[in-house]
Amino acid sequence: MEDEHEDHGHSTAAWTGVGIILLGSAVAAVAVLLPSLLLGIIGTALIIAGAGAGKVLSMAGYGSNGHHAQAGSIVDAPDESGAETLGKS
Repeated sequence: MEDEHEDHGHSTAAWTGVGIILLGSAVAAVAVLLPSLLLGIIGTALIIAGAGAGKVLSMAGYGSNGHHAQAGSIVDAPDESGAETLGKS
């Protein structure tokens, strides 16, 4: 069994991208109910923008392997010799 923790993509980039995509999907659904080409275009643009925002934030370090720590994560500095000391006391 691996000791590596899997976070399944829970990151600022993922949540932001999915949130914008969900908003775009809701707008597109309303565009279907009220036949509106303008709302359909806005919904599609939001879906594309959400995918782009997630990718840009991930590249900026807010992804699951990024350098920005999430709330509640353990951040530890190496000791004087440079050895990893995470979880050791």
